[in-house]
Amino acid sequence: MLPDRFTMMGEAPHPLCLIAAKELQLYLKTQTDWSHNFGLSDQEEGIVVGKMFGVLVVRTVQNEIGYLAAFSGKLAGANHHAKFVPPVFDSLAEDSFLNKGMEALSLINQAIADLQEKKPEAYEKDIARLKESRKGHSNALQQKLFASYYFLNQGGEEKSLNEIFAATPYKKPPSGAGECAGPKLLQYAFQHRMQPLALAEFWWGQSPKSDHWQHGHFYPCCKEKCEPILSHMLSDLQ
Repeated sequence: MLPDRFTMMGEAPHPLCLIAAKELQLYLKTQTDWSHNFGLSDQEEGIVVGKMFGVLVVRTVQNEIGYLAAFSGKLAGANHHAKFVPPVFDSLAEDSFLNKGMEALSLINQAIADLQEKKPEAYEKDIARLKESRKGHSNALQQKLFASYYFLNQGGEEKSLNEIFAATPYKKPPSGAGECAGPKLLQYAFQHRMQPLALAEFWWGQSPKSDHWQHGHFYPCCKEKCEPILSHMLSDLQ
């Protein structure tokens, strides 16, 4: 029943991934550790945010078979939850440069808003200067964030997001790259010397803007954000 080579979700998940996904979905239906509005119940509060979840069947160094679970992005406003692997880089850490950078952006936004409440023609140059400063600060912060994400493959080779995407037609990582479930799962497996056997991802909750994402359905990893990362991470796997 074990795959003889690493298997990713294509048209249908590997049977072991189906077993793991069903167990994870049962947990999502019954857990009380955190609260997140997937839009599946009238009793849930807050903005509806469906989420992609992933399961990775692995073989441990003790030759045991099990699975890891992950979510894309953040869940219930946090990066860390029991049952799920951690992020590749924790941008929500209290001492994170991202938090300080976002605070600086908020101050610039407030300064712009204050000037716009006054006579705009008298402050056009100041507003333009602040907007240019905001753009530069935002871009620099995004690049520093990308440079903080490093991904392993099974051979122990490590590459940053910037290095990975520099070799693609995109040249630069898109927003949110590195936060998807698939890369999180493989990173944790390689860090703990586990052998990945099969990977699958499913959507849980309401579809965000269209009917593309269907609750409980399985989907392949995204092309724009994940394909370049996974090409590196899976480069030495069968």
